[in-house]
Amino acid sequence: MSHPSLRSLVCVATVLALASCQNDSNPNSPNTGAPNALGSQGPSNLPSAAELDRQVPGFGGFFLDQDGTPTMYLTRGASPAAANRVFSGYMAARGLSAVRVLQGQYGWKQLQRWQDAATIDALAISGAVYVDNDERSNRVTIGVENLAVEGQVRAAAERAGVPREAVIVQRVDPIIQVATLQNVVDRPVRAGVQINFPGFLCSVGFNATSGTQKSFVTASHCTTKQGGVESTPYYQPLQSVDGTVIATEVADPVYIKGGAGCPKGKLCRYSDASRAAYANGANQALGLIAQTSGANNGSLTITGSFSITSDDCSTTGGCLASGTTVNKVGRTTGWTSGAITNTCVNTGVSGSRVVLFCQTFVSAGVGGGDSGSDVFQVTSGNNVKLAGVLWGGNSGGTQFVFSPFGNVTRELGALTTH
Repeated sequence: MSHPSLRSLVCVATVLALASCQNDSNPNSPNTGAPNALGSQGPSNLPSAAELDRQVPGFGGFFLDQDGTPTMYLTRGASPAAANRVFSGYMAARGLSAVRVLQGQYGWKQLQRWQDAATIDALAISGAVYVDNDERSNRVTIGVENLAVEGQVRAAAERAGVPREAVIVQRVDPIIQVATLQNVVDRPVRAGVQINFPGFLCSVGFNATSGTQKSFVTASHCTTKQGGVESTPYYQPLQSVDGTVIATEVADPVYIKGGAGCPKGKLCRYSDASRAAYANGANQALGLIAQTSGANNGSLTITGSFSITSDDCSTTGGCLASGTTVNKVGRTTGWTSGAITNTCVNTGVSGSRVVLFCQTFVSAGVGGGDSGSDVFQVTSGNNVKLAGVLWGGNSGGTQFVFSPFGNVTRELGALTTH
């Protein structure tokens, strides 16, 4: 899918698309200052849903509640003993005695099969936004832009074999691609700062080495043509500020039409991610993410750096549970932080034919130009675990969507990030 038609639609109609549509030639240069220390922001190394399904009979879904307590759906008759064994170390470290258990009607594996089946027909309907195996409701949740299409998506789910009572349909904002930690000349280049490719602005997602090739990862739609390699040139922060090409696109898998699980008429992938190779390897600040003065305060002032010390698992969909706090740093809205609300969501992109499988939704701020941003979990101090690449969000700027690290490496290959 080429950019011009998508950009012309998104730039006039939505706020979040401004990230990839801006021609902002005069953003303010951020100042430098003292680093801002951070405490730990939540658990790490929690098991994935697939692992819990293998270890816990009757497993129906898992999330962290507002207090960080593991909360699990178990089907009728299932014992919580296995769940408590899996989480024994986590619980003991937090002074908790038992996993919170909710009565579940459906097993997780069955819901996963229904999600995959419903995706094919439901996301082919205009106005359908996503299809999710919703760990917080023990149901298949389908998001729609307007409840006028509720009947159509329910019918599509029923044709796919999903019982009516297993489906929740709810109105949600459309998900759109968001293409300032702005005009700083950052050498070596850290994640989170502005990059410029012909006519448009995005953010560096994270630095990575592929084989021996020093590179950075950003969004696939932050290229001359989304999907496929056209050797897009990148400048930092702007071509008008520094006309030297710092990197060139080298990896961006094509989007597949008619592949397994892909709705009719759509183009599908598992990540909105691409890789660009640095022209000068010395420009790569491997493992560093620009840090601003604070989370959710609107600041674009760089005060230091986060250090990537680990990556999320390589499993498709990632291993960060719903309820986990994650962060992003991007050129437009800076450092924002919030809880994961949905995992492994099959997501349609408003105004395009693109469907992305198994994406993660986060309740945190985002804006135009943040496309490509790093997403991470703070583990201790300024050390972080890399979670993936942000590519979109809702029209209200209150929710962002990212491709988990496992999805990115599934399509771009093995990457060294720190």
